[in-house]
Amino acid sequence: QVQLVESGGGLVQPGGSLTLSCAASGITFRFYAMAWYRQAPGQQRELVAKITADGRRNYADSVQGRFTISRDNDKKTVLLQMSNLRPEDTADYYCNARLETAENWGQGTQVTVAS
Repeated sequence: QVQLVESGGGLVQPGGSLTLSCAASGITFRFYAMAWYRQAPGQQRELVAKITADGRRNYADSVQGRFTISRDNDKKTVLLQMSNLRPEDTADYYCNARLETAENWGQGTQVTVAS
């Protein structure tokens, strides 16, 4: 059974930092592209950052230079390090694992950026 479990969300002040973690089980993690998506209230889910099986990274323009995605294949985890957070980063953040047509989602973790 595939499981993606996110953690690390919470309330942070503007300009602050937060690191999200996603722990995967039930998949051959090293073969999967991993990504973080987010969904703000009333908005569509959007891609935040992606890291491929061979380590290539892509970021949404809105987070470029502020967020960093990384993976640890031994621990089967993917991290999203977020810095210089803005109120518009407030959303539920979801971990995604994809391999060809197979796609899996975590339950999400909430990030709120407010003073």
